[in-house]
Formats: sequence, C-alpha cells, structure tokens
Amino acid sequence: MSYPYQIKSLEQYHQVYRESIENPEAFWTTIAEHFRWKQNPERTLQWNFKDPEVKWFEGGTLNITENCLDRWAETQPHTAALIWESNDPEEHHRILSYKELLFKVNQFSNVLKNNGAKKGDRICIYMPMVPELAIAVLACARIGAIHSVVFGGFSAQSIADRINDAQCNIVITADGGYRGNKEIPLKNVIDDALVQCPSVQRVIVLTRTRIPVSMIKGRDTWWEDEIRKVETSGNPFVQAEEMKAEDPLFILYTSGSTGKPKGVVHSCAGYMIYTNYTFVNVFQYQPGELHFCTADIGWITGHSYILYGPLSAGATSLMFEGIPTWPDAGRFWDIVDKFKVNILYTAPTAIRSLMVFGTELIDRHDLSSLKVLGSVGEPINEEAWHWFDQHIGKGRCPIVDTWWQTETGGIMISNLAGITPQKPAHATYPLPGVQPILVDEQGNKIPGGDASALVLPSETISGNLCIQFPWPSIIRTTYGDHERCRTTYFSTYDHLYFTGDGCLRDAEGNYRITGRVDDVLNVSGHRIGTAEVENAINMHTGVVESAIVGYPHDIKGQGIYAYVIFNGHIPDKNLVAQDIHQTVSRIIGAIAKPDKIQFVSALPKTRSGKIMRRILRKIAEGDVDNLGDISTLFDPAVVEEIKMNRL
Repeated sequence: MSYPYQIKSLEQYHQVYRESIENPEAFWTTIAEHFRWKQNPERTLQWNFKDPEVKWFEGGTLNITENCLDRWAETQPHTAALIWESNDPEEHHRILSYKELLFKVNQFSNVLKNNGAKKGDRICIYMPMVPELAIAVLACARIGAIHSVVFGGFSAQSIADRINDAQCNIVITADGGYRGNKEIPLKNVIDDALVQCPSVQRVIVLTRTRIPVSMIKGRDTWWEDEIRKVETSGNPFVQAEEMKAEDPLFILYTSGSTGKPKGVVHSCAGYMIYTNYTFVNVFQYQPGELHFCTADIGWITGHSYILYGPLSAGATSLMFEGIPTWPDAGRFWDIVDKFKVNILYTAPTAIRSLMVFGTELIDRHDLSSLKVLGSVGEPINEEAWHWFDQHIGKGRCPIVDTWWQTETGGIMISNLAGITPQKPAHATYPLPGVQPILVDEQGNKIPGGDASALVLPSETISGNLCIQFPWPSIIRTTYGDHERCRTTYFSTYDHLYFTGDGCLRDAEGNYRITGRVDDVLNVSGHRIGTAEVENAINMHTGVVESAIVGYPHDIKGQGIYAYVIFNGHIPDKNLVAQDIHQTVSRIIGAIAKPDKIQFVSALPKTRSGKIMRRILRKIAEGDVDNLGDISTLFDPAVVEEIKMNRL
C-alpha cells in the first residue's frame, strides 16, 4: 500500500502548494480519485463566503465507513485498525483488526436500526474512551445517522442543551467510565439531562464500571442485550447507506462568544478526503506504523486523528482511556514502550504537565520506536517544544506543530514531518489547498501575509488570521442556525473565513499563532466561550454580575480569571468560590471552572455599559501599568480597587 498524494520533499511541497492554489478544483479532484465512491462527483466545488455556501464533490455519493473499513477488510483484513489501552494498566488491552472492527460496526449498525435509527437521525454519544465508542460512531456513519459525540466531562445541563439543539432521538452511553482514579457516573448524568429532553426515545447503555444505574422501562436497554439479539438473527452485515457528498456526517458542539454552544456541522466527502490527506502528509505515515493520538474522541482531534483520518488511510490507531499522570506520570511512556508507538500526537498542556515530573520516569522506558511527535490544541511555547524534542524525541524526531480548529475539520497549518522545515513554537507552512492571509482590524490585507501570493514578508508581520478560499473540510453550517455560522465566521471581514486567532508571519514564510482575539479562551486546548462561563457563574444565587478573561497559565496555556460582583457581605470568600466552582461544574462541566475568582464591587464599564475586558485582561496578566486611557470609563476609580486586590 502506498499513498500517491504523499509529499516526499521540500521541493515537491512547493510545487504541489503552487498547483493547489493555481487550480484548487483540479488538485482536489485528483486526490478524490483515490477513494471509494458509489457514484463519482459531477462537480468539484461551488462556493461563496457571503451566504456562506460551500459544496464539494456534488453529484458524488459514498459512505465514509466503506473507505475506513470495507476496503481495508478486503485488502488487509488482519491489520490492526484499533489498539485500545485501558485506564487500568493491569487490564488487558484490546486489538481490533480491520475485519473484526467492520464486523462489530455491522453488529451495532443493526442494533441502531432495531432501535428505530434511520438516515438523518441525530444520535448523541456520551461514552468513555473504549472501543465501543469508536464502534458507535462508525455505526452511525454506516447507516447515515448524524453522530453528536459529547465529551464525558460535560454536565447534565450541557448535554441537555446539545441534545435539544440537535433534537436527538437516541442516546448511547455507558453505566460509567474511568478517568485516572475517578469513576465517572455517565448514566446518572444522562438521566439528569434527559429530564428536559423529550425528543429522546431510546438510551443504549454499555456495561463498563458496573456501578448501579437506573434503567427506565421502554426507554433504556443494555448494549450487550442488543448485541445478543443481533447474534441470534444470523449474518449481521449492513449495506452501507449511500450518502450524498454534502450530507452531514456529524455535529460537534464548541463554545462560542455567546452562552449557547454552536453545533459545527461537517459533511461526508470533503471531511473524509481532507482528514485523510492531512494525516498521510503531516505525519508522513507509512504502512505498518502505529499512530497514538492522546485526545478524546469527544473532541475534533479524536474524530479526525484517532478515527476518520487514520482509518481511511488503512493505518493502525491507538486509543487510550486514561490520563497521562495516572497511576504515575510515566503512563504515556509506558504505552509508547509497550506498543512500540511510532507517532505521538498530544497537547502542549499534557507536555507542560509532565515536564514538572522531571526525566526519571522517561529514562525508565525505551522510546526508540518514536519517529514523529506532534502538538495540537493550542500554540506550543518554546520551552515545552524543546523539552518534547530533547527528552521524548531525543533530538531525532521531527515535531509537527499543528494549527486547526473544530470548524476546519483538519490540520490547516503545519510542517510536514521531516519534509518541510520546523521552527520551535511555529505552525510554519499552510497545507496544500489552504490559503491563509493576515489582515488588520479593518480587514485590509497586510503585505506579505498572503501565502497564496507566494511572496514572503521582508520582516515579521502580525495580523488577524483569515482563510480566503474554501478547503474540503470547512464548516458547512451551525446546526439549525445558519445565520450564526455566517455572523461568527464570515461577517467580520468580507469574503474571508475569520479564524478568531491572531498570527505572526516571519521572513521565511512561517506562521505563528499568537492566540484568540475574540471572546473565546483556549484552556488546555479546549475552546471555552467567556459568555458561557459568565452565564454559569451568574446562575449562582448570590452573584450579581461577572466578567471572564484569560491569563497565562503555566500548565493550561490559558487560565480562567473571573471577576465577580456578589450580593451583600461575603463571610468566607473561599467557601463562596467553591460554591461558584460547583455551579459552573453543574452547568457546563469541571473543565470550565475558573482558576481564580476575584470578588469586586463593580466592573470597569464605558458610559454605554460595555465591560472593558481589555483592562480586566491586563490586570489578570499582571500588566497593571499599561492599561491605556481609562478616563472614558463611567467610574475610573473601580480600576484602582481591582488592581489593588488582584489575585
């Protein structure tokens, strides 16, 4: 097996990139020919960024699971598709070959159909990181149902919001899950959520932790019982549903600058082709290698680079149920050594959290199998980059610093491992077919910021990062609210997709992401809307008003700093802060808990009532001497009080 579209040299990268921007339709048409179609596309691309409307490979029909499973079950049936490592290092790992994974996906496809699922239905999946999660996702895709995976750390309210937005009729969950030394009561959380979700008719429950759960007659059923029904009915094979190229494949919710989560919709064909192309090229994957992406499938990284990207390339993908610091901080290195991992793709937050434990646990393990390292989720700082390079890669493994988003579907800017130059803390070059551009606040193009112009800047420049031409896995809409998609991504600057990120570009053409410029924080690689956290804090009975900003955090990259106005006297600030943490955890999930809560008597506002988050951000960062002009505030004295009591 080989990948004819895999770039093999720097010279070839420049040639292919030039071809991809001079004639993008011809470029992607050629790539698309390497996949299994039921009906070939009649048209490659139709688009405008005003409405917005983007359609790739119209007229074509396919099923993504035939490209991820069937074709490999035919040509390499005994190749490992998924390797699963348990949270508990003493529990036996599981290996599913392509033949076995296809069989199990067919089994569960029948389970879904037996429980009333059909093409176009939305199915919520809230499960631990076990093979059945991957099986459930692929089974949805096989029958044409739209999966909506929710990370196992979200609260009942957050799940209810997502289920109601998508009007899901089936939920797939487990009795519980393991995360380090914690047991997560997933079914109990689902039961709390479903009190307010009338659209849900069936709940399918996998046995994982064996904690007691409530099973509601007529609604809830055990995964294992449903599988037994299929086993007694004979051949479980399910003909893969014929899907139009632009049919939705999945919805994945992401925080936005308003309190309501956005349901990002990705389509079947474009998403498949782009995740495959980027996986093969960024990681320079070779048949037989083992790819270990440490993300959870509840996030886009898990969708694209645990499941769809690797499996569509016939690769072997490792999924891990646990956390990097349990039972000790050598768990990742245990896994690399145990399975002889070749590619390790993880988050800067994980790297920084492991740096503090020194190198003793690393030195106990053989990491010589590693060939490529990768960073994802947020910009990686130089200290973490060099530590990763020196202690994990031993100075011989290229590090791919990948920039992309839930909305982009796949990697957009990154060096190609060992092919294009790497530069610490820089995402470097755009992938073929990606046309990034830097603009100022007014949307004017900054000279030297346009990669497609093939002209380098004379010195490092900075601006807001936009993309000026569609790529196959671009967001199609926000579920049920296309206007929100337009206003969020396409209305800030005419005819451009606005990423929400600031960016630098140096004289060699390398792009460096500097972080969010909108009201969204990037905490441990997870995007969290400031408004969503503020709304949750404001639900606390004693809170009058709050404001959230990000500040530099040694481990998470960005921490959450909350300024809170409380009603009346606060007898015990620590106790009230704990209550607020509990409120946020209940409404959103523990990932959104503020790292610091400063109680204030008022917030700095303009005379029109707008909170000046710029000032609050500077104070949180400790840059209290560069607040700029505060004379236009309604009450400038508030700033001095906040500065004096800064945490």
